[in-house]
Amino acid sequence: MAHSFLMEAGRWTIEGSWLERNEMPLLVKGKSIVAWSNDNWFTMVTKLVFPGSDRPEIAFQYRGHLNGEQREYTYVLQQSLLGKVEGEGWIGPDSIVQRYWVLGDRQRRSGFETFYRLNYNTYHFSGGILAGHYLSSTMEATFERQL
Repeated sequence: MAHSFLMEAGRWTIEGSWLERNEMPLLVKGKSIVAWSNDNWFTMVTKLVFPGSDRPEIAFQYRGHLNGEQREYTYVLQQSLLGKVEGEGWIGPDSIVQRYWVLGDRQRRSGFETFYRLNYNTYHFSGGILAGHYLSSTMEATFERQL
């Protein structure tokens, strides 16, 4: 079964938990839209909100390129929490794994994300942000494709 998330244009809803060191988990909800151009470039726009919390929303704007039939891609990201980010992704048989790093960041922030396919329209997401060698936050969520 081929991947539908990121590899195809589509709309996704997000629901899960956001965790930070020494804090209780927060409910997180969001939406993500993926679009593709004819020359193997993709864009993805994601917005996360924290219902029942005064925490500000987080907005993501990705632009990436997949090299033909290869299983690796690169991307740039503008994120409201981290700023300018660069990253790479690998497409496995059952998961998509991304690694990224914040450009020009004194805190040496970086992160990772895994999208594990449960079925064609559902992915389990797990990811974290690191500051230096320490986790500063993690998120786990379900991504559901909107048909």
